[in-house]
Amino acid sequence: MTQTKKPDWRKRIERAIDLAGRHPSAAEVLAFYRRILEFQKTIYDGISSRPALVGNREAGFRQQLDVDAAVQQLPALLSLVQKSGPSKLASQAAEINRTSSEQQRQMLADFLAGGDNAGPSSFFARVLFQPYAEYLAAAPAAQLAGFSGSVCPVCSAKPQVAVLHPEGDGGKRFLVCSFCLTEWEFRRILCPFCGEEDYQKLPRYSAEDLATARVEACDTCKYYLKSVDMTVDGHAIPLVDEIATVALDLWAAEHGYTKISTNLMGF
Repeated sequence: MTQTKKPDWRKRIERAIDLAGRHPSAAEVLAFYRRILEFQKTIYDGISSRPALVGNREAGFRQQLDVDAAVQQLPALLSLVQKSGPSKLASQAAEINRTSSEQQRQMLADFLAGGDNAGPSSFFARVLFQPYAEYLAAAPAAQLAGFSGSVCPVCSAKPQVAVLHPEGDGGKRFLVCSFCLTEWEFRRILCPFCGEEDYQKLPRYSAEDLATARVEACDTCKYYLKSVDMTVDGHAIPLVDEIATVALDLWAAEHGYTKISTNLMGF
């Protein structure tokens, strides 16, 4: 399998609007996420029209991402978050806005070097770098056939969400990267964090009003990720539906599970 399709940003944005109307408890976060998607779309469109914005493809994956371009785009993102973001993010944006451009550049470079989604600045770095990362991951060189590992075969980040794509009378499980959004095939009865194979130790939880998504947990390592079932709703977009089902994340946390990798909104 090779991920070569250009991402459909308009469908992502429309899905966020649709789900906000169907899930009032997530309406606020989805409204903000929609604005982030619109912001990321402008970055991606710029890359698509000017491929030179992406660095040398012979370098390591993260080394190809343009920190200087991200620094130039950061003020617009900080302004957006201060105007429309939740209070905690807005405060972080104001704090970052008070730092020098060199400090901001170092913050973004540290994110790329560390490869960790944790930390107060990770939201801003992920928003800025994900369009570049997704553009790179969609290159024909990203050959995924036969890969069965638990971290992204393109950028080595952890998975953010699983997705079941229809196949035959059932579904085939894929994992979606938390950074470059690459999808790769993964066994259905296997914990992506610790490798547990005993189905009795891999409970799944769902809610009646969130039929498309469920929690896939592991009682051995106590980690989980959510799965979006496209055999139930073929219009689902895992990246967006995963954010819309924050109620499942709250349930998992209350029951002692830790998410393998948080989504862009920090859940």
